Amino acid sequence: MTEKPAAEPAAKLAGKPSATLAAGRYGYDALSIGDTIETGSAVITGQAIDAFADLTGDRFEIHMDDAAAQRHGFPGRVAHGLLVLSLVDGLKNQCAAQFDAIASLGWDWSFAKPIFIGDRISVTISVTDMRPTSKPDRGILTLKFDVTNQRGETVQEGINKLMVYR
Repeated sequence: MTEKPAAEPAAKLAGKPSATLAAGRYGYDALSIGDTIETGSAVITGQAIDAFADLTGDRFEIHMDDAAAQRHGFPGRVAHGLLVLSLVDGLKNQCAAQFDAIASLGWDWSFAKPIFIGDRISVTISVTDMRPTSKPDRGILTLKFDVTNQRGETVQEGINKLMVYR
């Protein structure tokens, strides 16, 4: 894939192959289906799991206790799926390449494999669909998220609808 500079006018993007987006803010008109963002990474810690449990009240035993997780067939504590989804959204929002977002319109998400303390996650975000809205200053992106661990295994994946400025 090629790198697309952030300031490239939309007219120049017509018919271009997909690109890994360079640093910058990208509105609807500067994007093409197939464009991707590669995030940084985050390491899952026991402290993050504990804090998420404190915040949400989700203290299901596989998240809180190694022995309990092992009784359920896991090698150790399992990170909450929604903790990881929250970290994924945070990784997206910390990237040098940013969508010029207005609001998230929803998520359709799957937990493919368990994620454990010490796992390092990173995300590839791909634009899979684009549609204008009735308001001329905005559009809606369909974004596919592929969350992988340090072994390159997909551990979570899903779709986010994101309203962005044009």
